[in-house]
Amino acid sequence: QVQLVESGGGLVLAGGSLRLSCAASGRPFSSYTLGWFRQAPGKEREFVAAISRSGSVTSYADSVKGRFTIYRDNAKNTVYLQMNELNYEDTAIYYCVADSLFSTAQYNYWGQGTQVTVSS
Repeated sequence: QVQLVESGGGLVLAGGSLRLSCAASGRPFSSYTLGWFRQAPGKEREFVAAISRSGSVTSYADSVKGRFTIYRDNAKNTVYLQMNELNYEDTAIYYCVADSLFSTAQYNYWGQGTQVTVSS
């Protein structure tokens, strides 16, 4: 079992930045892949970013590539999502995810989510 707790969401003006954090517990942190998904009002949940166990491999959705950066600190059992140049379409609940395999689609462990709201 893995427990994931997100933080760092909030209200930001368009063009601004936020950094989301996700603290993990329950298993050796370096043993699993981590990622972020999001779900906007009235839309399906979508993949945002993923990072491998070592942090050497990352993957991003086209909609955030070049603006968002995922990274992890294995010593702190934490994964981050740095979000820059935010726009209205980035408004969503952001979920931290974890699993043993690297994926852009399927994860077994999910956090409770943190709200990100971008205002124009």
